[in-house]
Amino acid sequence: MAVLITGIGELTTNDPELGRLTDAALVMADGEIAWVGPAGRAPDADERVDVEGRAVLPGWVDSHTHLVFAGDRTAEFEARMAGKPYTAGGIAITVGATREASDEQLAANLRRHVDEAARQGTTCLETKTGYGLTVEDEARSARIAGEVADEVTFLGAHLVPPGADAESYVDLVCGEMLDAVAGAVRWADVFCETGAFDEAQSARVLKAAAERGLGLRVHGNQLGEGPGVRLAVELDAASVDHCTYLSDADVEALAASDTVATLLPACDLSTRQPLAPARRLLDAGATVALASNANPGSSYTTSMAFCVATAVLQMRMTIEEAVWSATAGGAKALRREDVGFLRPGARADVHVLDAPSVTHLAYRPGVPLTYSVWRAGDRVR
Repeated sequence: MAVLITGIGELTTNDPELGRLTDAALVMADGEIAWVGPAGRAPDADERVDVEGRAVLPGWVDSHTHLVFAGDRTAEFEARMAGKPYTAGGIAITVGATREASDEQLAANLRRHVDEAARQGTTCLETKTGYGLTVEDEARSARIAGEVADEVTFLGAHLVPPGADAESYVDLVCGEMLDAVAGAVRWADVFCETGAFDEAQSARVLKAAAERGLGLRVHGNQLGEGPGVRLAVELDAASVDHCTYLSDADVEALAASDTVATLLPACDLSTRQPLAPARRLLDAGATVALASNANPGSSYTTSMAFCVATAVLQMRMTIEEAVWSATAGGAKALRREDVGFLRPGARADVHVLDAPSVTHLAYRPGVPLTYSVWRAGDRVR
């Protein structure tokens, strides 16, 4: 069935040829965008939806979340707000709760958060394993994630489990654990950071994943300058995520590469870290994505609109740059061309705001502006 959305006051397509249109319309058919153009030239369709001057943009593409988990870390957040520094070690609390949870509990929690994100306009979502850290628990996390999320990343190298030897654990990740998850995931990631995995260990994990045909992602440069960005660029990782502390060499390397710098502003705020240097990256010519980093410890939000508002108000991004980074930028971080755009042939992921312009995402921060959402042509709100 073809659905015509007309009466669009402002249409953000992210397509260089189409640009941003006013008084526009689009047609969805068979789960894809079939037509985009002026409302006065719109073709007939089986169903007509008039959005009465509201703004329309692609659905958010959230390219970094950790949503296969159980348990709660409210006390850790409260302590952090009282002055305790953030470290990687808090992950172990979630690992314990996740291991104890049933498959049904993990799946229900994942669906709850994905549905929550969808109601706010997120139509394509990546999530990771990484709270199991045993062969069995990582494999079941990958399986559960694959039933719900658009993209699944293996993050067995999230943290060395308490009591384990780091080198022996890396051996396990690169061998039996990767073998157990490789058929259920598209990506592999590593937390290349002080307190997690050093450069040599991170490189071992990434190279082992690449040998199994997986795409690469890196958690890097979150707690300080380090090898994460350099390693990601050298190995042609699709993205390096966090990028809070960057040297001039890091910025130059990203600008000269196809590796996307994925910024996670909600995490920076929650951990009382500096906000990532978005303006430096953009001015240098690097590709930037925005993502939520939704997880129970350091960024417990599924609101991409919050990330966009923060990027504009505090990170010196323009509204156009922030919206692009949260849609097309996220798609590039996932190396996808079917989402993040509203153009013929793209997946029909459509986000309607209860506002006349995307500018209102930053102009009215904190106001729930999502009016309606279609994902692959199906209305989810």
